[in-house]
Amino acid sequence: MSIPKGLGYLTIMAPRNLLYVRSNYLFGSRYWMIRFSTEILFKSVSFRLFSKKCDNADSEPLDNEELLNNLLTMGVDVDMARKRQPGVFNRTDTSEQDLQTFLLSKGASKEVIASIISRYPRAMTRTSESLSNRWDLWRRIVTSDLEIVNILERSPESFFRSSDNLNLENNIKFLYSVGLTNKYLCRLLTNAPRTFSNSLNLNKQMVEFLQEVCLSLGHNGPTDFIRKIIFKNPFILIQSTKRIKANIEFLQSTFCLTNDELLSLICGPGAKILDLSSDCMRRSYRNIKEKLFSLGCTAKEIQKFVLSYPDVIFLGEKKFNDKIDCLIEEKVNISQIIEHPRILDSSIGTLKSRIKELVNVGYDLSTSNISLLSWSQKRYNAKLKKLYIEQNIVLEN
Repeated sequence: MSIPKGLGYLTIMAPRNLLYVRSNYLFGSRYWMIRFSTEILFKSVSFRLFSKKCDNADSEPLDNEELLNNLLTMGVDVDMARKRQPGVFNRTDTSEQDLQTFLLSKGASKEVIASIISRYPRAMTRTSESLSNRWDLWRRIVTSDLEIVNILERSPESFFRSSDNLNLENNIKFLYSVGLTNKYLCRLLTNAPRTFSNSLNLNKQMVEFLQEVCLSLGHNGPTDFIRKIIFKNPFILIQSTKRIKANIEFLQSTFCLTNDELLSLICGPGAKILDLSSDCMRRSYRNIKEKLFSLGCTAKEIQKFVLSYPDVIFLGEKKFNDKIDCLIEEKVNISQIIEHPRILDSSIGTLKSRIKELVNVGYDLSTSNISLLSWSQKRYNAKLKKLYIEQNIVLEN
C-alpha cells in the first residue's frame, strides 16, 4: 500500500474492527503488516482523508502582494474589487500603475480611477497599447476625452469589458454603413455598450432582420426605420432576433394592428417592450385585462390604455394590481387612470404621500387632473405651493 505523491500530510482512518496497524522491519526491508479480525478478512478497507497540506504545483496561488499594496496606495476599495472579480488578484501581469498613468493623462482624477478599478478590476489587465487603441476608436464617436472619462466613471465595464479592438472597429464601421450617425453611436456606447463587444455577425443579423421587418410592413425607408427604433430602444441590438420577432407578432395579432399602426408603435412608445420575453409580455397583458375588466373597463378601453403607454407591461402583476387598488381606494376613477396611465410610473409610497398632500389643500382628485401625481418632484412642489397659496386666499376671504 503506497501513499500518493503530492500529499504533504495524510492520515488514514481505519474501520473500528481493524485491530491494529504496525510497521515491522525485517532484514533491513520495510513493509506494512496489517492484522484483521476473521470477520473482515476478505472485506475491503475503507479510509478517508481528514487533513491535507497542499504544497504542490496545482495548489491555488495566493493574492499578488505587490498588486494589493499598489491598490491600497491608489485608494482602491480592495474588498469590493476582490468580491467582483477575484481572479484578477492571482495574476502577476496586471498593469494598475500604467492604467492610472494613462487615465490621468486623459483627465481622470485619482478618485475616479480608484472607483473604476474598485468596480471593474479587470481594467488593470489591459495593456497601455490596447488602452490607447481603444481610446482612439472611442474618440471617433465621442467628442472629447472628458466625455469618455465621464462614461467610464458611470460604467467602467463599457470600456474595459472587451479587449478586442479589431471587433470594435469593425462594428463601428458597420453601424456607420447602415446609416447611424455619431449621435446614435454615442447613445449605443453610453446605454448599451455590449453592442460593440457583440460579434460583427450578431449585429449584422439583427440589422438585417429589422430591415426585413420594415420592408414586410410596407415601409420603404429601412435606414430611417432602424435609426428610429435604435434611438427609442438602444438595447435592441443585444437582443435575439427570435425574441423580437415573437414580440412583434404578439403585438400585431393581439391588438389587430395595421402595418402602419404597428410601425408607429415599435418605432415609438412600444420599442422598449420588445426586450421582454414573449411569455412575460403575455402574462403581464393577461393580468392587465383581468384587473381592468373587473373594474368595468371595456376591451376597447383596455387596448387604448396599453397602446397609449406600453411601458405598463413592464410592471409585474402584483405591482400593477397594488397601484390600481391604491388609486381606487383614494377615490381616483378608473376612467381617469385610463386617460393618464403615466401615473403608474410613481411608486405606491409616492402616490399615497402626494394624494394626502393634495387632499389637505382641498384638491379634489375625483374631478381634477390627476397627471400631477406623475410630475417631477420640482414641478410637483411648485404646483403644491401654488395650491397652498390659493387655499390660504380662500380662507382669508
